Amino acid sequence: MRILVIGCSGQLGKDMVRILSETGHVVSATDFPAINVADPAGVDAVVKDSSAEVIVNCAAFTAVDACETRRDEAYAVNAAGTGHIARSALDVGARVIHFSTDYVFDGDKNTPYIESDAVNPRSQYGKSKLEGERLLASIAPDHVILRVAWLYGVHGNHFIKKIKARALSIKGTGQPLRVVTDEIGTPTYTVDVCRQTLRLLQGGARGILHCTSEGYCSRFEFAQEIIKAYGLNIPLVPCTSKEFILPAPRPAYSVLENKRLKELGINVMRDWKTAFAEYIEEESKGSKF
Repeated sequence: MRILVIGCSGQLGKDMVRILSETGHVVSATDFPAINVADPAGVDAVVKDSSAEVIVNCAAFTAVDACETRRDEAYAVNAAGTGHIARSALDVGARVIHFSTDYVFDGDKNTPYIESDAVNPRSQYGKSKLEGERLLASIAPDHVILRVAWLYGVHGNHFIKKIKARALSIKGTGQPLRVVTDEIGTPTYTVDVCRQTLRLLQGGARGILHCTSEGYCSRFEFAQEIIKAYGLNIPLVPCTSKEFILPAPRPAYSVLENKRLKELGINVMRDWKTAFAEYIEEESKGSKF
């Protein structure tokens, strides 16, 4: 299968190119500045030149706090950019696999969100991603939207690397590391998302699907696992999100249930602790994939 990966330089995109290529697909990959998803003519030219049967869109403006002040940029990439990809895909008859976020929900629920639950994003990031979902669905019928959450991988910057860096910076000082207990979600390994994407290429699933690891935890509980995995003897102190005032509101509870993947019999997502253990093992090898 001929596949075009847009956003190949990002945390998810790098793993996506590797995993799809390893399984024998013909993969072409592109990212900014070779493609600017905010430019419809540029997107159209890249898509037509690729002769892709499937477009996997990993491109996104994911700086959640920056989206609050750089709203125009967020919408140009996350919303309008998705629409441009959808129109170009429709023109060449390509299927689109696109990634969205748990931030489309407000976090007021206390049981896992399923695909049919009402959306109500509170941040500009979440709003721009939701608009991207809607544009894609309205333009290109042959599409899959995978909502992911709390992503981490060997590439990019994420919660694991931040906790590790903060712990190392205070190691030996006796100073505690404060981590919030009132944000609940599911750490999700990029490699597992790529494997799920690969499984989706084999079937005809369409529409919105949730795609996160199984199980859930608080940020504090995740930090406990991170500290233990690296053997860092750092005291952790629980706190609330009120102690960390950030520009963008975060959903307090954003656990996603992979309901549709399970109904279709194609869910390959593992328990988050199992996936995290694989990540630690790969990182310990110095793997850069």
